[in-house]
Amino acid sequence: MTTAELIRRLRESFGPAIRSVAEPVAGKVRVAVAPEVVVRAAKALTQEYDARFLITAGIDSREERGCFDVDHIFSLDNDNIFVILRASVPGDSPKVAAITPEIPAAGWAERELQDLFGVKAEGHPDPRRLILPDDWPDGVYPLRKDVKYGDWPPVGDETTDAPYPFKQAPEGTSTVVVGPFFPVLEEPVQLRLFVDGERVVDCDYRGFYNHRGIEKMGDSELSYNEIPFIAERICGICGFIHSSCYCETAEEAMGFRAPRRARYIRGIMLELERLESHLLWTGIAGHILGFDTVLMQTWRMREPLMWLCEKISGNRKTYGMNIVGGVRRDIPKELHPDILGVVDKIEQEWSQLVNAVEGDTTLRARLVGVGMLPEATARAIAVVGPTARGSDLHIDARADHPYAAYDEVPAKVITHPGCDNWGRVLVRLLETLESVRWIREALKQMPDGPILSDEIPEEIPSGQWGACTIEAPRGEAIHYVLTGGDNRPARWRVRAPTYANLQALPSMIKNETIADVPITLGSMDPCFSCTERVEVINARSGESDVINHEELLARSRAATERLRRR
Repeated sequence: MTTAELIRRLRESFGPAIRSVAEPVAGKVRVAVAPEVVVRAAKALTQEYDARFLITAGIDSREERGCFDVDHIFSLDNDNIFVILRASVPGDSPKVAAITPEIPAAGWAERELQDLFGVKAEGHPDPRRLILPDDWPDGVYPLRKDVKYGDWPPVGDETTDAPYPFKQAPEGTSTVVVGPFFPVLEEPVQLRLFVDGERVVDCDYRGFYNHRGIEKMGDSELSYNEIPFIAERICGICGFIHSSCYCETAEEAMGFRAPRRARYIRGIMLELERLESHLLWTGIAGHILGFDTVLMQTWRMREPLMWLCEKISGNRKTYGMNIVGGVRRDIPKELHPDILGVVDKIEQEWSQLVNAVEGDTTLRARLVGVGMLPEATARAIAVVGPTARGSDLHIDARADHPYAAYDEVPAKVITHPGCDNWGRVLVRLLETLESVRWIREALKQMPDGPILSDEIPEEIPSGQWGACTIEAPRGEAIHYVLTGGDNRPARWRVRAPTYANLQALPSMIKNETIADVPITLGSMDPCFSCTERVEVINARSGESDVINHEELLARSRAATERLRRR
């Protein structure tokens, strides 16, 4: 389907309810509709055109147009088309009908819209807070323009704080609380498992203990070319993915592409990062299962790769290479033998590991038929990456929406029909070998030329937008940029792959045993973030108390002073 045909059919279906259509870049369409038809339009995109929900971006447009814009972003993967379905709601009474009852994948995105913009998603089946902490005051919405970056609103006290409304345990079940701090979880999250004996009946999830306000910083404090260095810190493993995704999105909004050589360099670094991540994940998965030989071997294989990245960029992990318009460092031909030597060695050792894992009966017993995520459920929740491909969904941004050099060096999409933890393991194992092949081919085809564009505009008009997806090791990341004045975006929206995948966890662990929950959670390679809030639990009484940043800092200093006096 072409964008012209899509627009024609939408106009036939919704007539005057379509208020405007814009296609600033081929394959990127924004359709503004009357708020009263947004649910029907979203349902039509998913059911009639096989569109996949990606994320919702709220925009505070009160100063310009007296409204809030609610942009639901969809992908027509088979046609390489992005559709932004926009509903504009009054600034003095912001509310819009929730699309979640029709599109379950939008559940978190619409809760976040309520938390951060105060736009009520009417009819949402679970309107509880998602992002904001329990003591955050009502009526303060951090991503509105009248809330300045660095503002610290007054927090409630113990007489006004309401405890988080966790789901009630079903009758006849007990509650097992996992987290916020738990040995298998590198970062904080709380799972409440409702169990009947050893069997998980249902669960409730409480995350976002560690929201850092990066989008707010990008909208208000950082220039276009400062953001890549913050974007790279969104994730400790997928940093280059986020800086590449932002840069490609900003370049699209500004109307140009980075030079071919720069795009090849981005692709090579992205695949090196995929190798790093898959090697790390496989070791951790082995550790979760008690197979520490896998942990030690994969992390041994990974170390020369880290040294190689340091040789290319100057850093083992946070490379600092991307800027809008291209890259800051070249990959000269003198480095090609070093890269090929490392990936050749990884391929040799990894092939042996794949054979060992595939033939291990104990691993198969722990993974086959466990953590089931049927294809239909995976599609409804819109999971991404190996979590989707392990349920036989052919979704990969490198093939669906080519970026960097993937339009010239295609990547093979690896899928598995198992719909279980075993399928997700095999997808990652085979993707590692595919990354080695892609790097070899890209080095062979890499063109000469500049690594930074000379087409970067001196003045960037407001109101231009771009959207880009990049396939991180965990799955598809998406960035959305709306240009603003003063050399910075008016809106920068980020969705990491874990955000989409975690919403499938209740389905994946239902009817599993408690012992299988850690590896099922681990099978999606979840990434949370750093935290400034903790929950303190008195081990004797069992009472808990949530403390804020200042209280935590005061306690830390007091403990340090006591130690010093000793």
